Parts: sequence; C-alpha cells; structure tokens
Amino acid sequence: MTVLTIGVPSKGRLQEQTLAYFADAGLAVTQAGGQRGYVARMAGRPEVEVRLLSAGDIAAALRDGAIHAGMTGEDLLREMGQGFDRVALVLPLGFGRADLVVAAPSAWIDVTGMADLDEVGEAMRARTGRRLRVATKYVRQAHAFFAACGVDDYRIVESLGATEGAPAAGVADVIVDITTTGATLAANHLKPLADGLILKSQAQLAVSREAAWTPGARDAFAAILDQIEARSRGKALKLVRAALGRANAADIAALAGRLGGRPAGDAAAGEAAFYVPAARAPEACAAAAALGAGPAGVFAADFVFESDNALSRGFRAALAQE
Repeated sequence: MTVLTIGVPSKGRLQEQTLAYFADAGLAVTQAGGQRGYVARMAGRPEVEVRLLSAGDIAAALRDGAIHAGMTGEDLLREMGQGFDRVALVLPLGFGRADLVVAAPSAWIDVTGMADLDEVGEAMRARTGRRLRVATKYVRQAHAFFAACGVDDYRIVESLGATEGAPAAGVADVIVDITTTGATLAANHLKPLADGLILKSQAQLAVSREAAWTPGARDAFAAILDQIEARSRGKALKLVRAALGRANAADIAALAGRLGGRPAGDAAAGEAAFYVPAARAPEACAAAAALGAGPAGVFAADFVFESDNALSRGFRAALAQE
C-alpha cells in the first residue's frame, strides 16, 4: 500500500543525476512499464510511489500538496512566490547547479552593475518615454531583486523560449536567466552584471507542507532520510579495527575522539574498533600503534547508521511548523 509519494524529474540530466543519487544510497528507482513509464518504485520501499514529472510540475505539485516530497531546482521553487512558504527545503543535493543572474549586452561597456543599469533605465525613459525591457521566465524573483537594488524604471517581458536570444531579437534590452558556465550568455553577446547574482541554485530535496502527512508517510520519509544520511557518513568515514595489544581501550577511544571519530560499538575481546574521517585513517593506525595496539586494518563502511539523524529531525521539525 502506498503511503508516500515522491516526485523526481522525468527527463534530462537532472533525472539522470537524481536516479544516480538514489541508487548510490541503496534506493534504486525502477520505472514501471520501462523507460516510458511515469510511475516507478523504490528498492526496499514498497510503501513509496515515485512519480516522474517535469521539474516545473514537481514544484507545482509540492506547492499544492499533490506529492509529499520531490527533487527539483531551487530556482523553480522560489519562483512560486508565496507558494514557497508551503514547501520546506530538506537537503541540497549538490548537483543541478546554476546561477540566476541579470545579464546585459556585452556592448554596454559602461554597464557593469545594477546601479549602472538603473541609470540606463532612467536615461532610456527620459529619452524615449519607454522603460528598460527585461526578458525572463523568473518574473517574481526578478521583481524582488530589482526592487532590492532600487531599480524601478523597467518592465518585464515574459519569456516563453530561449531568453538569451531576446536582446538580439529586439524584444528586450537585458535578461534575467539561469546560467551554468556563462558560455551561452557569451555566445549571445551578453555578460552577467558584477552584482547581478540573484540566486545560486541547485537541486533540492523538498517536502510539501500541504500534503497529507499521515504517521506512516512521516515514518517512511524519515527512514529514507536516515538511509541517505547513513550513506553520507559511510562515504566520509573509515572503520579502523586494531588488536589492543598493550594499548588501553580508553586511550584508543580518546584517540578516535581527537581525530574526529567515534567508537564503532562493542568490539571483540582484545580488539578496538572505531570510525574516523577517511583522510585520517592512516594517522589513526599510526597513533594506535604508538599506544601499543597491534596490527590495524582500515575498512570501507557503505553505511553508518546512528539513532539520531539531523535530516529526519529537521524534516519533522519543518512539518511541525505548518
């Protein structure tokens, strides 16, 4: 029986990265009906239904409570305006990065910042009677940013296609758009303004405050977050196992603490086991030997589960603010 619904991107690079992220955490997603299916299941989680939606539709579904959770771009979530209050960001995912920027024609050599753009807008209004035209799909964020910068002599031209082509087509003077490397802007003879960064966006795992969060749904999502966090710990830590030899168990535990690690639970008689940051594992072995410990081995830990997990705790706290 499905108790939790998660939206993931239905196509493109963002879908590939999202599915790889889940798979790495042991939560592989398999589409029902093959590659053309729009409903999927999650490995080991029969209570979870995964819906494949466009990135924009995921943002809207989170706003409306049609899904419990979803992975989509922060730029799309924040563009919902007041609808953003119906969503809680749970985890930045580290991929799908892009900057939302104000960009002007490269030929405007005297325009490098928002103050310069304000002067251009005022001069244009005085000379021609028309306002500076700003092409964008990000209307709400553009309005808010321009207001914060004190720029008011402009009008928005809503973009339905390739925004970066609007100035060359003569339908806009400047743009507000997403860029990753800046190459597309440069190819269209545009430059980002020095202080024109509106948002450093990336893919986010977010939850809907409007969804029907039954106790079962909350527990199912918390379990997923615990597994994601356990995988993150597993990649960051190494397990060191060493024969105690002449060393004292308390000294070994103190050593692990000094190196930013912690005990790995009860070890076998005459043995010490503890986790340390991966980069410090060789140092830990050498220090343990100096304390009199015998042979030591370093092991990978795929997952490190703990009873208290920041992600699930933060998720439950976010829902409590409804």
